[in-house]
Amino acid sequence: MTRTLLAGGRIIDPASRRDAPGDLLIEDDRIAAVGDVGRTGEARTVLDCTGLFVVPGLIDLHVHLREAPFSKSPDAFAETVASGAAAAVAGGFTTVCAMPNTTPPIDSADAIAWYVKRGTEANLARVLPVGCMTRGRDGRVPANLAAMRDDGACAFSDDGADVADDAVFEQVLREAARIGIPAFCHCENAAVADGGLLHDSPIATVLGLPGLSRDAEDVAVARACDAAQRTGCRVHIQHVSTEGAVETVRRAKADAAPVTAEATPHHLTLTVDALAGRDTVFKVNPPLRTGHDVDAVLAAVRDGTIDCLATDHAPHTAEAKARRLAEAPFGMIGLESALGVYATTLVETPLMTWPELIDRMTAAPARVLGIDAGTLAVGARADVTVIDPAARWTIDPERFASKARNCPFAGREVKGRVVRTLVGGRVVYEARA
Repeated sequence: MTRTLLAGGRIIDPASRRDAPGDLLIEDDRIAAVGDVGRTGEARTVLDCTGLFVVPGLIDLHVHLREAPFSKSPDAFAETVASGAAAAVAGGFTTVCAMPNTTPPIDSADAIAWYVKRGTEANLARVLPVGCMTRGRDGRVPANLAAMRDDGACAFSDDGADVADDAVFEQVLREAARIGIPAFCHCENAAVADGGLLHDSPIATVLGLPGLSRDAEDVAVARACDAAQRTGCRVHIQHVSTEGAVETVRRAKADAAPVTAEATPHHLTLTVDALAGRDTVFKVNPPLRTGHDVDAVLAAVRDGTIDCLATDHAPHTAEAKARRLAEAPFGMIGLESALGVYATTLVETPLMTWPELIDRMTAAPARVLGIDAGTLAVGARADVTVIDPAARWTIDPERFASKARNCPFAGREVKGRVVRTLVGGRVVYEARA
């Protein structure tokens, strides 16, 4: 039996309502004891965590790893399952949900099984594949959800697109409810969006590019929340970016609809004004909105209307992002910068406490998925993140484990850094000096 002791840290485990100094003893791949352990002599490895936080491994409900079976897309070179898993643990994430909008899409049991195998081979973060809602991700015919679940799908989504046909959408949600798996909804009404590239604003007008109205998101969020109420499906609203979407989610929760929601670092910190210089690193979907929308999303995170904090890590090659703003792909990376950005934006301000932040990055996403994770309770899987809350550092994408460099926070100084990540009791990441 292998024993590892994390000694003298502040243990923050919102799922167990624990926030106190203490030790954490790991035996093989499970938590064996928490608190005043007093068994240092029994541990083969002792890790001094004085002055550090010891928290459950972070969980990201929304990442793009690009790689797919038989993929010939240039995007496949922007990230692989292995490089994405390495980026995840460097950011403190021990579990990530991989979105299926790859080329070709992850829309079958065989593709899900392939993804599970690739994640196992990477042997770093636990990679949970999300299966497509519809075949080919084209919104017309529901995919075989039960078969994908049986081979390891943790959720279903046509991320990057909304299922436009109401009947197909409801059919997918009813089947997902029947088999007990959540639906992750990218809420954007394509007809309303009408090819928009950035938030409908004076900036869009000045740049001569089509605007993307808030209404595209607001209409789709309302539809998803209504469908959750009707079908009983657990619906998770991805990357909320507008005040209207926030209010709809708030009403749905008040009506006890089975709805959860997530926000991203960029929608909490950046506005459409960042695009004034035409830098494609700030081109993302949903687009960066106004300061008013940012304030609404921040308030929703603070009061719990938005349950989870994700990244929407979306890697692209330097060549792709070097195109003109109109042609460059949407997306930005976030796995390795998220904790620092969130801690600086939310805890330093202070809009919330460290335990509240940790809850939204561990216990809350674990509840959405219904998985054995997000806690340091005795007997739980030993996925652990160690954080230095006082560390100030400058985000430098050139030092990232990700293959991509399209990070909108390059050069930003933040406070709070991951110093060590353990997956199943193994140390898989230690910060460099």
